[in-house]
Amino acid sequence: MSTLVIKELQVSVTENEQERLILTGVNLTLKTGETHAIMGPNGTGKSTLSETIMGNPAYHVVSGSITLDGVDVLSQTVDQRARAGLFLAMQYPAEIKGVTNIEFLRAAINARRADDDQLPISDFLALLDHNLALLNMSDAMAERYLNEGFSGGEKKRNEILQLLMIRPKFAILDEIDSGLDIDALQVVAKGVNAMAGPDFGTLMITHYQRLLNYIVPDFVHVMMAGRIVKTGGPELATKLEAEGYAGLRDELGLSVALTDDDVE
Repeated sequence: MSTLVIKELQVSVTENEQERLILTGVNLTLKTGETHAIMGPNGTGKSTLSETIMGNPAYHVVSGSITLDGVDVLSQTVDQRARAGLFLAMQYPAEIKGVTNIEFLRAAINARRADDDQLPISDFLALLDHNLALLNMSDAMAERYLNEGFSGGEKKRNEILQLLMIRPKFAILDEIDSGLDIDALQVVAKGVNAMAGPDFGTLMITHYQRLLNYIVPDFVHVMMAGRIVKTGGPELATKLEAEGYAGLRDELGLSVALTDDDVE
């Protein structure tokens, strides 16, 4: 079992040459074998958390810590974090011309293996064929440049294909359901659920309860004003869907402005 621990994490970003604090003290512990979901209103820091875990230099850690199996993640480069078993399915995947999916996937897999233990091409192709079929993706997708010319749904499926091929310890799914119709959402969820097991943990970031109908979380966390204010089970997401974030804010007695509050 592996454990990812986030303690009192405060993170800022530079805007107009000034620092703005986004995460104000996040505490979260994830273990392999668990599925966590983070929900919250716009601008509360959900994507900032995911980007910080993976080491986006645009976000500055003011204080706090992130450790993976006791090892300091914040001292590692992005590639070191990936090799250690962290994976981010991005909200807006980048397009990389000149690098095919198949080249990228094989390089990513072998980067996590020793030089004398590279994955044989026959095993790689068999695994690729299996996962393409699982996600209803054509063989031609493997030969296309990474995300170039892909639709939004194709990009999201491609992120899950990478997840299935690389098999990290922890996957952070940043709004993987954004822009997907029901059919595409079901396929993406099928891929994520195929990874479930004692050696894999998931952190999903989403606005909508509908994703949690297909990938059922063990824990649901609500973020407001840059920190987690409430944790519960799947029923918490159902409550948020029915009552909204303003109701929870008022129930908790928090002084937090929400982006959809009426402006006087």
